[in-house]
Amino acid sequence: MAWLTLIVDTDAKHAESLSDALLEHGALSVDLLDADADTPDEQAIFGEPGEPPPGVWQHNRVSALFDADKDVAGILRAAASDIGLTQLPPHRVETLDDNDWVRLTQSQFDPIPISDRLWIVPTWHTPVDTAAINIVLDPGLAFGTGSHPTTRLCLRWLDEHLQGGERVLDYGCGSGILAIAALKLGAAGAVGVDVDAQAVTASRDNAIANSVENVQFYLPNDAPKASYDLVVANILTNPLRMLAPLLAEATRPGGQIVLSGILETQAQDVMSIYQQWFDLNAPVFEDGWVCLSGRKR
Repeated sequence: MAWLTLIVDTDAKHAESLSDALLEHGALSVDLLDADADTPDEQAIFGEPGEPPPGVWQHNRVSALFDADKDVAGILRAAASDIGLTQLPPHRVETLDDNDWVRLTQSQFDPIPISDRLWIVPTWHTPVDTAAINIVLDPGLAFGTGSHPTTRLCLRWLDEHLQGGERVLDYGCGSGILAIAALKLGAAGAVGVDVDAQAVTASRDNAIANSVENVQFYLPNDAPKASYDLVVANILTNPLRMLAPLLAEATRPGGQIVLSGILETQAQDVMSIYQQWFDLNAPVFEDGWVCLSGRKR
């Protein structure tokens, strides 16, 4: 059995109402994404901790899944009419073949060597090097498998620079991979924070799977106010801009910060913001992405 995926680009005014209308006309599921993701125009939709998010993106991509026998073009016309659109927005229809999705997803993630002594091992694999530091990982619905350049950049920094005994904050923890890696590399304790409750759940499960202690994961409003030896934030440029005062405050004087999720073209902008508090090192690049690090004055 195959499915049809309808992909529609629309503005902030119509994104949510169009999603609801497509569901009412028979869509099996609907996802709403930033159409500018991974570009300099990406937009953060998370407000400051304690404040409501500012809403949907300015440029939205609606992805709706339908049974193969559905008249998707007709459904889009009806949904657009329901919400008052006189012209159809840009769209396309793709065929999604039937697969064993669990096996297909797992096949995309093999054990990943980060360094000679550090590996990321998905839970459905056995370690390649049993003598190495192996982080057993099930990402669940959270970002952070070790396969993305930004995650690898942060893991290599931890592997090369952790001295042991540090207190670490992983802001935007995703799967918990960086907090768990820090502990396995000798950190004394770690706190992970994420705006996504599913990420917090995945991080807690992964910490248990790796038998690490002295780590806690929180939503932002529940996180303790503390000062850390090391703050790591592998998120995106716009949130890093917005969170700069918070992350700087969370770093103790003399402590270090590591930032990633930054495109090469955005590095100088982020550096100019964080230089208010930190003496920054030379950026490290991989596949168009950047890792920034520095020490707080």
